[in-house]
Amino acid sequence: MSNYRIASIPGDGIGQEVIPAGIQVAEVLAQRFSFSIEFKHFDWSCQTYLSSGTMMPKDGLEQLQSFDAIFLGAVGWPSVPDHVSLWGLLIPIRRHFDQYVNIRPVRLLKGIESPLAGRGPEDIDFVIVRENCEGEYSESGGRIYAGTEQEIVLQESIFTRHGTDRILRYAFDLAKKRAGKLTSATKSNGIIHSMPFWDERVKAISSEYPDIELNQFHIDILTAHFVLHPDWFDVVVGSNLFGDILSDLGPAIAGSIGIAPSANINPQETYPSMFEPVHGSAPDIAGQGIANPIATIWTLAMMLEHLGESEAAQACEDAMETVLTAGPESRTKDLGGTATTESCTEAVIQALRIN
Repeated sequence: MSNYRIASIPGDGIGQEVIPAGIQVAEVLAQRFSFSIEFKHFDWSCQTYLSSGTMMPKDGLEQLQSFDAIFLGAVGWPSVPDHVSLWGLLIPIRRHFDQYVNIRPVRLLKGIESPLAGRGPEDIDFVIVRENCEGEYSESGGRIYAGTEQEIVLQESIFTRHGTDRILRYAFDLAKKRAGKLTSATKSNGIIHSMPFWDERVKAISSEYPDIELNQFHIDILTAHFVLHPDWFDVVVGSNLFGDILSDLGPAIAGSIGIAPSANINPQETYPSMFEPVHGSAPDIAGQGIANPIATIWTLAMMLEHLGESEAAQACEDAMETVLTAGPESRTKDLGGTATTESCTEAVIQALRIN
């Protein structure tokens, strides 16, 4: 029997509600598919920062390194600046563990209505591959003459050939496993150094994949095409910033940010990968018991797939869609339903036990 040790970091806000929901589903799946999964809880959050001055202990990364995966809820709370909370927890984990691939599926699940008129599940089914460790989200820069009329702020983007080529190869390889189409997000008509370099590397790597249909769009028109022509896309690859922007728009056209899963992958498996729903901590609904657990349950399915439990991962996704098609009583408020976090989770568990 396979045994998996998972580091659980519920984090802030609704993360503390949906991560326990995901763990409940994981335990049912483990029993059904005969594997063992053990979660160790780490209470690192903005509350940790307010009480200790750090988002996690100095040896936090060392503590996480031995786990098979990390299950993260959400990071962020109004009392702590966002750049403090993210750079104190989420981003150090991504970078220290070289989780350079961020995968964000965009799929119109059965039972959910897209805000795009006339679009069904066959029209919205693609994956965004985001470079996760460099690009525009760089620590390079600073301020001088702060607080004066001469204040200067410098923020530099860092693109390396090593980092760019490896994310592009990952995206091309994923396209080979899917419909054989890859779209690259760029802005080389306005960003004069990094984006022409990105385009050059796309062209160079594409020569290794002659069977992949390659398209390229500037980020501004690409966002419009997501809305007007979502059926055009299969795999979309972008830099850290562009991938981040697109991967919020994607779930929006698929019905709700509350269903948005993600994976931060270290493909070489030299470090643990991290799996997180990307709906944020949602302070406005935290503590009300109405947060949508589907993003977390879908994220769990991605984690199980990564761990090699493909049958359990598929059963998890099937149970999600069974619940979403059952009616408004099993869907949460963001999807036009009346379910609570608890009742939606229990419906998924019942679907797993029946099917």
